[in-house]
Amino acid sequence: MSLDFVNTMGSRLADYPSEYLRSYEDLLDWGRQAGLLALEEAEGLSRRARLDPEAARETLSRALALREALHRMISGAIAGESQDESDLSVLNRELSIALSHLRVVASDGVYSWGWDRGEDGGETRLDSPLWPVAQSAAELLTSERLGRVKVCAGEGCGWVFLDESRNSSRRWCDSRDCGNRERVRRHLSRKRASNS
Repeated sequence: MSLDFVNTMGSRLADYPSEYLRSYEDLLDWGRQAGLLALEEAEGLSRRARLDPEAARETLSRALALREALHRMISGAIAGESQDESDLSVLNRELSIALSHLRVVASDGVYSWGWDRGEDGGETRLDSPLWPVAQSAAELLTSERLGRVKVCAGEGCGWVFLDESRNSSRRWCDSRDCGNRERVRRHLSRKRASNS
């Protein structure tokens, strides 16, 4: 999930990257697509955001700061570079907020982790979509799986992905997208070279 969140900027390494989180509503749409928010939760958050647009803008700003910090941390880990303490501070601030809302809940005699999304008035907090992202990022960064995270080899892409292939040979975020473009680019390059 945290990798999907980091990938909310398209063509990150190109001259003109595409920002997918331009508004708080975009954050809610991503949360729905990622399975973090049910329709009713997203609608409730959208209503709250309309009532408090400043808080919604502040939450979006925090989301973007978290995303960029995570991208730098993950990219740095992949490259074997030393970590920036300010990025770690961004994650730890969001993680602290998130973990203060994490609860053990019971449902049908089974215990599991869940989020206490309500405030004193029973309304869902606008920053609640960030909580599972921060938790997921912390779990990834502290696990052996971090060694299997790669940056897409597609020209200008920059998306990150978890390589779960048997021989750790995956090169692209999606072989049908970046992988296909790269194969076409190489084919055309070879064709031009043979026609010269």
